[in-house]
Amino acid sequence: MPGISGLLTWWAQRPPAAGAAVMATGIVSVGLHETGAETLSRAFLAVACVLWLALAAVFAVRLLVKPRLWAAEARSPGGLTAVAATAVLGTRFSALGPRTPAEALLALAAVLWAVLLFLVLRHWRPRMPGTVFLACVATQELAVLAATLAAAGSTVWLARAAMVLFWLGLILYGLALAHFDPRQLLQGAGDHWILGGALANSALCGAKLLAANSARMYLWNDDDTYVLRNVTVVLLVLDLTGYAVLLAAEGLRPRLRYDERRWSTVFPMGMSAVSTLAVAAALGIGWLNPPGRALVWVAVAAWLAVAAGAVLTVRAGAAEAR
Repeated sequence: MPGISGLLTWWAQRPPAAGAAVMATGIVSVGLHETGAETLSRAFLAVACVLWLALAAVFAVRLLVKPRLWAAEARSPGGLTAVAATAVLGTRFSALGPRTPAEALLALAAVLWAVLLFLVLRHWRPRMPGTVFLACVATQELAVLAATLAAAGSTVWLARAAMVLFWLGLILYGLALAHFDPRQLLQGAGDHWILGGALANSALCGAKLLAANSARMYLWNDDDTYVLRNVTVVLLVLDLTGYAVLLAAEGLRPRLRYDERRWSTVFPMGMSAVSTLAVAAALGIGWLNPPGRALVWVAVAAWLAVAAGAVLTVRAGAAEAR
């Protein structure tokens, strides 16, 4: 019993950025679905749902019982993982068939985004860690889910709202880059990878918007489509280049000890894989499929490594509580 009590205490103390575990698990599920590994994808989805529900409970309890603590945490960039995690789950649910769960998650993510983004932007400061890019990630994840549902339901206004969010997300990326501390590339504990993950997220959003357009649902003219296509390709190239740079930085300065912020490494890895596959499908670039599929399994391996570290940390914490 003391072990269970210690585990519950440990869980209740999770910071807002712990939502990156849901983001990472959810995007790996999406990637596995895209490669046809449906059974494994659904297993990851189940884990993501359990984590999301547990973190949502902590979020709600803090809001009701410790509103000052909730307000302080909501102002931190890590608080935006609540938006991104909810939208990632919605995107995965949208592939299961009925749109109602995904639509409900979109509505919840939109409300969280409107509240949390305002609070976070007011408290940006110079030389921030990689979590500063969560402003872009949360916005683009919301746009990805909106574009996905717009395509499924031929909903013009939702697609155009997603387009607005897409461009807003790119603006937020530029602002975040101005506040990012580049020393994090060699010193960061894992969340510095969101620098690249936000680009991957933006490329995925561009691909989803391109896929949403059709003759039946005319969304924008040929010139706009051409610009969107080029921007999406550039974003993917920048993301994959950033992936290589981030890997090189890990080699120059290995950081092998477990840190909860490593979930923010797994998410960009998974997002790079999914965005590569999405761009390949939207633009008909077949040769991108093999590297995209390979990156999915790299993300799975990274997830397993970080999950093992998390389990060992929980066990050590539970043992100390005894």
